[in-house]
Amino acid sequence: MSKHPIVHIEISAKDLVKASNFYSELFGWKTENVPEMNYATFEAEGGPGGGFSPIMDTNPPGTVTVYVQTDNIDADLEKINRLGGETIVRKTEIPGMGWFAIFSDPTGNKLGLYTATPMQ
Repeated sequence: MSKHPIVHIEISAKDLVKASNFYSELFGWKTENVPEMNYATFEAEGGPGGGFSPIMDTNPPGTVTVYVQTDNIDADLEKINRLGGETIVRKTEIPGMGWFAIFSDPTGNKLGLYTATPMQ
């Protein structure tokens, strides 16, 4: 069985720059705004990094999404659905970085899957 570590955490934010500045000042996280993706990233020393995602209907205030690394998103989504979970966002490419998907478990918790683009 492959390992499935937590590799990314997303926090919904009304104002991505304001959220980046807040957590940078509060915890010393290194942040970077990525306006072309309407996103901001953070690096937390000693733990997984993540990002700030814009608030929208599918990502309301207070949403925190944990992303789990996987070697095979398609196989994991199939297993999730077989075990009573539900695919919310199908496998989607993040150009130059990898792929992600979002699912819910049988109790309604929303989590993500992530696979990095193999290094050449």
